[in-house]
Formats: sequence, structure tokens, C-alpha cells
Amino acid sequence: MCPNDGFVYFRNSELLSGQLGKGTLGNGNKDGLFSVLLRDYKAHAAASCMNRVAKLSARWIGNHGFSIGISDVQPSDILYGEKENIIKKGYDKCDDQIKSYNEGQLRLAPGCDAAQSLESGITAVLNDIRDQTGKLCMQKLHWRNSPLIMSQCGSKGSAINISQMVACVGQQSVGGRRAPNGFIDRSLPHFHRKENTPAAKGFVASSFYSGLTATEFFFHTMGGREGLVDTAVKTADTGYMSRRLTKVLEDLSVQYDKTVRAANGGIVQFCYGDDGMDPAMMEGKSGAPLDLNRLFFKAKATCRAGENESLSPDEVSEIVRSRLSKQDMTPDGGCSMGFKSSIEQFLDEYVKALRKTQETFLLNQSPGWKVNSATLEKIVQNISGVTSRQLKVFLDTCISRYHSKKVDAGTAIGVIGAQSIGEPGTQMTLKTFHFAGVASMNVTLGVPRIKEIINGAKNIHTPIITAVLECDNNPMIARMVAGRIEKTNLGQVAECIEIVMSPRAAYIAIRLDMAVIQDAHLYIDANVVKESILETPRIKLKHEHIRVPDNQTVEVHSHEKDRRKLHFHLHYLKSMLPNVTVRGIKTIERVVIDEEKVKKDKKDIEVKCGEEKKYKLFAEGKGLLAVMSTKGVDGCKTTSNDIIEVQHTLGIEAARTCIIEEIKYTMKSHGMNIDDRHMMLLADVMTFRGLVLGITRFGVQKMGKSVLMLASFERTDDHLFNACVQGTVDKIQGVSESIIMGIPMPIGTGMFKVKQR
Repeated sequence: MCPNDGFVYFRNSELLSGQLGKGTLGNGNKDGLFSVLLRDYKAHAAASCMNRVAKLSARWIGNHGFSIGISDVQPSDILYGEKENIIKKGYDKCDDQIKSYNEGQLRLAPGCDAAQSLESGITAVLNDIRDQTGKLCMQKLHWRNSPLIMSQCGSKGSAINISQMVACVGQQSVGGRRAPNGFIDRSLPHFHRKENTPAAKGFVASSFYSGLTATEFFFHTMGGREGLVDTAVKTADTGYMSRRLTKVLEDLSVQYDKTVRAANGGIVQFCYGDDGMDPAMMEGKSGAPLDLNRLFFKAKATCRAGENESLSPDEVSEIVRSRLSKQDMTPDGGCSMGFKSSIEQFLDEYVKALRKTQETFLLNQSPGWKVNSATLEKIVQNISGVTSRQLKVFLDTCISRYHSKKVDAGTAIGVIGAQSIGEPGTQMTLKTFHFAGVASMNVTLGVPRIKEIINGAKNIHTPIITAVLECDNNPMIARMVAGRIEKTNLGQVAECIEIVMSPRAAYIAIRLDMAVIQDAHLYIDANVVKESILETPRIKLKHEHIRVPDNQTVEVHSHEKDRRKLHFHLHYLKSMLPNVTVRGIKTIERVVIDEEKVKKDKKDIEVKCGEEKKYKLFAEGKGLLAVMSTKGVDGCKTTSNDIIEVQHTLGIEAARTCIIEEIKYTMKSHGMNIDDRHMMLLADVMTFRGLVLGITRFGVQKMGKSVLMLASFERTDDHLFNACVQGTVDKIQGVSESIIMGIPMPIGTGMFKVKQR
């Protein structure tokens, strides 16, 4: 048992140990006690359990009381001392970084200059202080401390809230960064110019209990103001987003042939979510239909082993094979291949574990045992085995449960999907987060990103292409490939670009800096520069105007015959030439090399388990096709977050996958988990016409909706006027039209017609 009473154990409906909090009773996810009761023993069992818990809690609180006073947030001397230590250590780290920055010794983060590296380094240290003080409070406060109890049982609050009251408020941020400069080179007149210390950029070392200093109070006000404005703006944005989603998806429902169709009969999906399951009934976090571990445990617990002998691994495999070949486990019998393979995989792992246990037992048998081989086999077989009855009950339970979780015909899954995406949207913040550990790349996240995806925006704020390398463990190769992709201008690789005037000729001389070119592994010489200048459309020069005397010199002559205009034209060329792209892809602003540490497999016991670094590239900008076809990039694994570009480059199926993955990634960054089936439905509605249609007034019009539905959405008078002029007919099939006309809508129980003789 756990010394902190943290191991929850029920036996015969009696709680033997452990504390029941939000985590065990149910936190809105599908793995709480109430969810299990609801699934296994239906609604009345869950409801009566809730009733009892509520009555008990109310009586207990009535007798004992529960209140919070100032004494609950008073730090003890030990806690105060440890907090001061943590802050001092953090400040020392920051000072070291600032010192090495001033001396020009700071190690640069990937894709950042020195100032950005310093900023990201200090931010990481300061965020760490906040986390550490939070942990400290959770350890050092008394177990009867009221805020601690509230945070642990999950009724309200978190470790950070407690830490802010008791220990340290932490870094205040404005626009996702530390407090900006309000005066010249400093945030407030209380600090020196160009000061980078934590206190000068909005770090609040005091707690709310001890009170904030004047500057800390000011920074805290800045952070608080941003929070308020953010909330006000966000409400309108997400509200409008939810409304658009609901209007577009309202008439989608599951038909009797398992397809998902719009009101006019157009098919959006051939099988809802690829497996026809009801998202509300799924178990576990991954959205799988069944929690196989729990069911197996339950089958073994409810069917006593009795006299039956345990099955050998081969017998287990045989029973499983014969049961899974029956009609109700085939695609015709309404079973998806994914579910069948998940059961096979689960039992394969079980069989492997069983074999391993039995082998270990036999190896460890001491020679002192005088047992005949038949008895030994019997003992071995009964170790952690499963009887044929238990296995049969387990398989039958799994299969009957799976079939009961199918989505019913008539279910309005469109509206359910719209709400499942819209509701978490209201909980998101508008802040942008750093992208995949690369400090210098801010990627749009939160509500603005979801809006971009749903609108099918042509130009997104931060298009990023993730390029996987063919050889991904060599930093030199990564740098070479990055050099091929990133655009390099002539100005970056030229030693000088100057006008040469002599009695004989007037031209511009370009000398290349070969040392820089070799350092960056760019294969550039004078001929490459000549070709690049000829390909630049705004510099209208021909072959005869450019001479290449040697490998690192280029002479550019003017095409002006008029001596009076010659001088001006040369100056014009001199201003244009530094911007000529000599290497890389014009549309890509920069490339950042990202390194991630990968733990090696333990192949040999003698070889020590080390860390291997893997490199991949993040390219900022458009040009997916060009990046995919760059030498050294693995085109098959290269992705972009720009949905329209993915559609143009790889086609509509790729765009659909991209929509699903991008919504999933954005939600995950905010710690939210939505069933994939809802996102699939949204992606299908946006792409089922063969091109990506945004959920905006223009996209909805192209989706072939009826007149009354469009009129109830936006631009009412335009739609009605056009319909009158063109004599459009509305068959009153959808939800909006039926409501306007006051007739039952054809979804749910209104889906079928009852005929009477």
C-alpha cells in the first residue's frame, strides 16, 4: 500500500484505501469512476453513485466546515529560505548568461542571433524558477492546508496558483515575451539603459502574501491588462467561429446505409470516422473503442479459475484465431480491421509475456526439486495463465461491446462535431507559443490558427515547411542542405560591388568573398552569379553584357547607348544587384536546423546506451515543391502547415490529412484532446468537392446549400433577391429550412417516414 494513501483499491464495492478526487471520480475524460459505471452498469448505477457521494460530501462539509484564511498562505521560515535560494540560483544563471553575452561568448540557439539567444535562455531559467517554487510549495505546505487540498483533489486551483500566493508570482509576459521597452532602451525609468536583468524585464520575485514592489506591481498590471483584452477579443472570435461551423455541419447525419450525407443526399463520408463508431462511447484517451486491459482484468476477476487448467500459449492462439474468423468479426459483419488487429495484437503480447514467464520459471528451477516432468508442466501451465472460459468470456464481451458502440442511424453527428471543435476553442488563449523548441520561430497557435485552418486562408501568418533529411544524423550535411534551401543574396557573399569608370569603359565590378562561401558550404562561383543575374526579371541584361574574367570576379556592363543616361543606369544596377538571389529558393526567408536527442536502443548489453542527435530543417515560407525536390531532403516525409499549398502540390487527399493534423496539433499545444472522428468530418466537408473550401460566406455558397439555409446564414437579401430573379427552387430538406417552414426536420427520429394504410 502507498504510505501517502494514494493507491485507490476497491473490493466488493468497498473502498479499502486511497483518496477519491477529480482524477479518480472523473475529470470529464473517459477514464473516471463515473464513466466506467455508466459504461458497464448503465445510467442508474452512475446516478445513484453520484447521489451518494454528493450526500456524503455535503454532510461531511456541514459537520467539519472548510475555509481559507490568511494563515493558509503564510510561508514557513524553511519554505521562505528555500524559495530565496531558488531565486538566487536562477538570478546567478541569468547574470552568467548576460555576462557571456556582453563578452560575445554566448552559445547561440539554432536560428537565433545573440540577443534572441540571450532572451530565450533567460526566459527558460525564469520559467523554471516558477515551476520549482510550485513544486516546493506542494512539498512543504502542511497536508491540512486548504488551498493545497483544493488543488490536489481537483476542485479548483493549481500548483502555480498556490506558489503565486505563498512564494513567488513569476515572470509577467506581454505578447508572449518579457515586458517590452516603454522608454528608450529600458522598460521603466527605474532601471539602467539596456539592462537585461530579470527584475528589469518583468520578473516578480515577491508573492501576493508579502506584497509587490512598485515596479513589480506595474509589470503585473501590464500582464493582467493583456489577459483581460485577450478574453474580450477571444469571446467574439470563437463565438463567430462556432456559429459558422454549426451552420455548415448542421444537416449532416448518419444514414441507414452507414454513410454520412448532407440534406440533399450528397455523400460526405462512406463510413463515419472510417469505422462507424460513436465518439461518445469510446474508452481510453486514444479514442479506441475498448480498454482491453481493463476488460481482460475484469474477465479474470469475475470468472473464477476453479478446476479448469490454464491454457498453454499455443491453445490461447488457437482459440483466438477460431473466434476472430467468425462472421461478426469480418468487415461484412460490421467490424473494422483496426479493431480486429488491436485484439490480435493485445493477445499476442499476452502470449509472449506468458511464454517468457514460463521460461523464466523453468530456468530458475533449482536442481534440489525432485519433481517429475508431468507435475512440473502442470505447475508451469498454471502460472499467470488464463482458462478457456475466461478467454471465451473476454472475447465475447469485447465483441458484443464493440458492436453496441456503433453510431446509430439518424445521429446528427454534424452538429456534435461542430460543438466538439467549437467548445474547446472558447477555452483557448490567443497567445502564440514557441515552435517545437526552436526559440526564434514563433508559429501561430490558438484561436487565430484554428481560424486560419477553418477559413481555408490563402496566405497564412507563419507558413513553415518541416523537411526531413535523408541522412539525419550529421550536422555538416544538415548545414549543407539548409544552404541549398535558404535564399542567399549576392550582397551576402560579395566582398565588394563597385562602379568602375575608365576612359575605355564603365561597368560594375563584383568580387566574391570565397572564404564566406566555403564556410557556408555554398557552391557559388562567378558563373553561377552570371546566370542568377540573367534570370532576375527586373535587371534586363543579356549574355553579352556580363563578363567573367576569373572564378571570383564578375563585370556587369550597362546596355545604355546614351552617354548621358549611362551613369544613372550604373547606379540603378548597383542598387539592384545586392538583392539578386544566387542560391536557394526565393520564397523561403530562412531555414533553422532543429536537433532532437534520440535514445539509442539497447542492442548490445556491453555497449553503453548513449544519445544520438537527429537533425531536421524548419523552413520559413512557401515553396513546398522546391523543398521536397532539393537534393538531400526526403521528399516523402516533408510536410507543410499551409493547407492550400499542400493541395496545389500533393492534391486534395493530402490537404484533408493536413487539415486533420493541423487542428490536432493546435489543440494538443493547448492540452486538449478531441476525438479524431470530428476532425475527419470537418476536413471531409471542407474537401469533398475536390478543392479546399473555407467555412466562410463564400465557401458555404460553393458547398451547394439551399437558398433558405444560405439566407439564414449571411447576406440574406442578396440570396433571396438572386433566388427570386433566377427562379430557384428550394426542396426544404435541411434543418434550417424545416425550422423556417415549421415542419419536422429529417434528422434523428424525423429521418424516416411512417406510412399508414
